[in-house]
Amino acid sequence: MKQKGLIIVNTGNGKGKTTAALGLCMRALGHKFRVCVLQFIKGSWKYGELDAFKTVSDSVDFHVLGKGFLWDEPNEAENKRIATQAWEFAKSKIQSNHYDLIVLDEITYLMNFRLISEQEVIQVITQQKENQHIVITGREASDQLIQCADIVTEMKEIKHAFSQGIKAQKGIEF
Repeated sequence: MKQKGLIIVNTGNGKGKTTAALGLCMRALGHKFRVCVLQFIKGSWKYGELDAFKTVSDSVDFHVLGKGFLWDEPNEAENKRIATQAWEFAKSKIQSNHYDLIVLDEITYLMNFRLISEQEVIQVITQQKENQHIVITGREASDQLIQCADIVTEMKEIKHAFSQGIKAQKGIEF
């Protein structure tokens, strides 16, 4: 059996896409992998995972890119500028050949809103180095993205507290 860098997609409308990707980061760190996490939508919120990775390892290159949720910013030109800048930064990390595992957290939104080229993303991730693994998270992964992936997991919402009027919980959702 051959070994290669994997493309992993966590998609679907359920919770857990980012959480699964970050769990994989912890596993990779246990094997002394060099890890890079790029979060495209998080913005300036205070997220527990960012602080946690700072305390457990200096081996994680963690970047929060963008200004936050795209749908909160009506200026499409500004969204496109920020998304393009974030993607160029991510592309430089992938092509640096420095990392064993790279997480592109919630990048599907940038592709689905047509702020960056899905074709270019697919071209870049499918040319990763032989032992570099790339994880993509976000809702509505396209058929083309799914086809180029080696592992695809769909998180499906069955029930969520938010639909019952319960707000997002610190330590659980952020």
